[in-house]
Amino acid sequence: MLGRRQALILLGAAGATLAVAGSTTANATTTAGTPEVCALDCVVKPEQMEGPYFVDERLNRSDIRSEPSTGQLVPGTALVINFTVQQIRQQQCTPLPGAMIDLWQCDASGVYSDIPSQGSSGRRFLRGYQNADQAGTARFTTILPGWYSGRTLHIHIKIRTVGTNGRPYEFTSQLYFTPEFGAAYLRTEPYRRRGPADTTNSRDSIYRNGGAQMLLRPQQAGTGYTADFAIGLDLSNTQVGRPD
Repeated sequence: MLGRRQALILLGAAGATLAVAGSTTANATTTAGTPEVCALDCVVKPEQMEGPYFVDERLNRSDIRSEPSTGQLVPGTALVINFTVQQIRQQQCTPLPGAMIDLWQCDASGVYSDIPSQGSSGRRFLRGYQNADQAGTARFTTILPGWYSGRTLHIHIKIRTVGTNGRPYEFTSQLYFTPEFGAAYLRTEPYRRRGPADTTNSRDSIYRNGGAQMLLRPQQAGTGYTADFAIGLDLSNTQVGRPD
C-alpha cells in the first residue's frame, strides 16, 4: 500500500518520477537516458469502514444528484468524479471491466437519503452505481458533500466484483478533500448557512486510518469541479474482499 510520498521515495534513488494523483503510469529514465516503464503502475488504496448509511438501492445511474421520485436535483456544487479501477496481478495492472461501483453521500445539509432516523425514508438522492467499462472507467456526477457532527467531509465508495477464488469481492472506502479545499467551499452557498465543519481530517478517527491516500484533488470546471481517482485492487486479498 503506497502513498504518493512513499512511491516517490521508492523510485527516487533510480531517478524516477511517479504520477499518482489521477494517473496510473510510472516512468523512469535509464542510465543511458532512455525512458522505460516501471513495473509499479498503480496503487492499492486502503479499505475503510462502510458506516451505517449504506443502502443497496441498486440504482444504476451516472448522475446521482436527483431524487428519482421527483427528478429534482439536490442543492450543491457539482462534482464529477472519473474513476479508474484496475486489477493488480503479478506486478502488473489491468483494467477491471464490469466492476460495480457504488457511490453514496450526504447532501449539503448533512442528510443521507433513505435513512429513517434522518426522516428521509423512501428517498434515494445522492445514491447510485455503475459498472466499469472495458477500460475499467466510470464517471459519476454528484455534489460536494456537506458535513454532519463528528465526521470530516467525505464520500463513500464500494466496489463489487469477483475475487481470484471465484467468490464475491467487496472493496469499501471513503473519499476525502484537503482541509483548504473543504473550508473554502463550505463558505459558499448552499453550504455556508451551516458554518465550518466541526471535525477536520486530522480529528477524524476514520480518516486517520489511511485517509490521506483517499484524497480527491478537484479542479475547477465551469461552475463545478472535476476529479480523477484511480484504484488498484488485489483480488487475491480475501480479507479485503469479504463482505462488509
